[in-house]
Amino acid sequence: MREYHEQTRPELAGNPDAIIAAVRELRSLDAPTHGGRVLSYVYDTGISEIDDLAGDVARIVQPLNALDPTTFPSVAVMERDLIAFAREMLHGGSDVAGNVTSGGTESCLLAVRTARDLWRVGRDRFAIGRIVAPTTVHAAFRKAAKYFDMILDEVPVDPATGQVSAADVIERMGDDVALVVLSTPNYPYAGLDPVAEVAPVALEQGIALHVDACIGGFALPWWKGVAHAWDFAVPGVTSISADLHKYGFAPKGASILLHKGHARHRAQYFSITDWPGYPVVNPTMLGSKSAAPIASAWAIVQYLGTAGFAEQVALMQTATAELVAGLNQIEGLRVQGEPTGPLLAVVADESVAPDRRVNPHKLVDDIRASGWILQSQPGQVQTDGTLLPQSAHLTITPVTHGKTGDLLAAISASADRVRGVAGALESPMVLGGVAAIKAQFAALGVGENGEGLEQVPAEVMDQALAGLLLALGVGGSGGAGSEAVAGSGGAGSDLAGSGAGSELPANMSDLLAIAQLLPEPIATRILTEVLAQVIAP
Repeated sequence: MREYHEQTRPELAGNPDAIIAAVRELRSLDAPTHGGRVLSYVYDTGISEIDDLAGDVARIVQPLNALDPTTFPSVAVMERDLIAFAREMLHGGSDVAGNVTSGGTESCLLAVRTARDLWRVGRDRFAIGRIVAPTTVHAAFRKAAKYFDMILDEVPVDPATGQVSAADVIERMGDDVALVVLSTPNYPYAGLDPVAEVAPVALEQGIALHVDACIGGFALPWWKGVAHAWDFAVPGVTSISADLHKYGFAPKGASILLHKGHARHRAQYFSITDWPGYPVVNPTMLGSKSAAPIASAWAIVQYLGTAGFAEQVALMQTATAELVAGLNQIEGLRVQGEPTGPLLAVVADESVAPDRRVNPHKLVDDIRASGWILQSQPGQVQTDGTLLPQSAHLTITPVTHGKTGDLLAAISASADRVRGVAGALESPMVLGGVAAIKAQFAALGVGENGEGLEQVPAEVMDQALAGLLLALGVGGSGGAGSEAVAGSGGAGSDLAGSGAGSELPANMSDLLAIAQLLPEPIATRILTEVLAQVIAP
């Protein structure tokens, strides 16, 4: 029997004040969630009253289980109000119904599973349908395809703009297509997919079309100058996902999934009575779930209302326009495409000489020392062989307004420091590392494209990965208080090393480049191990 090791901290036992202090100390490790320094993951209005309100409301509903609205009808009232608000916001009529989910990924998974099940009616119950979507579609749909045994048919986008052609999407449509997915906007480059052109054709062919508005759903309705309609106002749109915990400014995790047609919505449900316990009727993947995200989202929607959301979006639109203009003036960088919404990506400007270009990943690594945290996005080879460039992603929030000058100055200074520096994809160390990794996996019997990876015995794989991660700079005893985390805005902590996992490298560009250059099965196995080690006791 495995020896049990006590993981509690005796000095905290029975002492609420000490426990709260410990949590605050641990929080010092994290990137700052307020102030606009982190340009991904967090959505800050800068209104402290909203944070306090969300926390107070969450505490009130803390004991509730949103699993059963018949026992806790307050949850049903709040969910109903949120659905009504989102339905009107997205131009849905009385035939539009939906639910609050735990986040964008669950909304996307449910949209896919519902479409698959309805598509299979009249077909083989195990028929494998296609999901047609641009390369830029969120990774949640890749997860959905894997979970639900479907094929994701990726439509390449223009490498120069990140934009997909409506004609290219329509060309892929056919009887074996269970769902078309378009994004408004897509996460990597903030491109607005051509919903208005594709949805009516999908309607003619009887194909469901989901609009992934997880990031834009609570911003674009008030964004001025959107090129075309994209919501339920467009005939042929059958479902939309929109995240409350993004530009709805609610705490994680709350999203909304809406369906056009009550029959489609009911197909989302899982229900069962043929077991000895209580009847189970779940609209979402979770059974028991916290009411706190629903209640907090409800409170924030009540607080802001349509006028409040319009004010917040106006701040973000001004900030985004200032950033796009300023970034395009920095030599060696350019904004990718024409962003629609409060997000954007910058790439190296290949119209200038190589010694004047700015590698976006080097920029991301360098600017951390200035206290700004951008998000690196690897390049990708599309199915047609074209290459999407490496980029740096920026998510804009209301608090960015008024700080664009400081941010642009920091990016400009960082660009000056790394201009002309070769990216990790060109680094002899990275290229040598990739060759060594391929050789190591080949010695384990893994094919050039990752074939046979799952056949390697677990103990052999564990041993190989342990040495590999140390060579990549992942490992050691620094734990969550490592230089990498401190560089993300946190400080060291006496608590961090107690039971914490492995260190991460201070700069991630080399690791991302290695992952980009490796065959996908090998890259994902390595990255899985990296993240698993972070929380390994």
